[in-house]
Amino acid sequence: MELYFIRHGQSVSNANWHRSDFIPPPDPELTEAGHTQAARLAEFLRERQPLRDDGFWNVQNLSGFGLTHLYTSPMQRAVDTACPVAKALDLPLVIWPEIHEEGGAFIRYPDGKEVCLPGNPRSYYEKHYPDLQLPDRLNEQGWWKSRPVETIEERQARAALILNELIARHGDQEGRPEQRVAIFSHGGFFVHFMSIVFQINYRQGANGSKTWFFMNNTAITRIDIRKDEFLLCYVNRTEHLSAELIT
Repeated sequence: MELYFIRHGQSVSNANWHRSDFIPPPDPELTEAGHTQAARLAEFLRERQPLRDDGFWNVQNLSGFGLTHLYTSPMQRAVDTACPVAKALDLPLVIWPEIHEEGGAFIRYPDGKEVCLPGNPRSYYEKHYPDLQLPDRLNEQGWWKSRPVETIEERQARAALILNELIARHGDQEGRPEQRVAIFSHGGFFVHFMSIVFQINYRQGANGSKTWFFMNNTAITRIDIRKDEFLLCYVNRTEHLSAELIT
């Protein structure tokens, strides 16, 4: 399996992160720049979707991407990034609630108070994104159902479950063409996912330093998952963006 982890476009929260008076909304929308980034990403992948040579050494996708499956976080910034790609590639787009950003659906106030929210219900997606494929478990209680904010341990456990589920669904199998899967998710969850895949202590580096796997908005990271190895092909690829759109 070739796995492509794609971060969402610039959100309102990303654009205002430096403001001390800014209270991030629980499910921020894309900015104008974020929508442009998503459009550029869709164009980039559409142009390179045909797989001209299915050789093992296509590790930079110079011979194309050949994506076969698309999944998105239920959060609006991810959905609005993934939808143009799905349309450009003419592939189904499936909501996968568990690839949401770390923490869940909540709002955090300057005093530290956290209020948990249900997340968008099924009817919201049916109305605004009629082409999305929705899992049966997504109902009118919302995708988060006002559960408490995730602990670090719960985030790590969720990342492990996602990895195992990806392998179960799309791992290499005898007689089946290789599957190439893109998931549209978030920067915080990416760090948890990478730490699980490569068995790195979460945010603990050498000499007592903290670590972070950085991803720009709409950046692409590719991990090939084989029977006996994980192959990191590239991280934080942004060649589809012009300099002013790298955020």
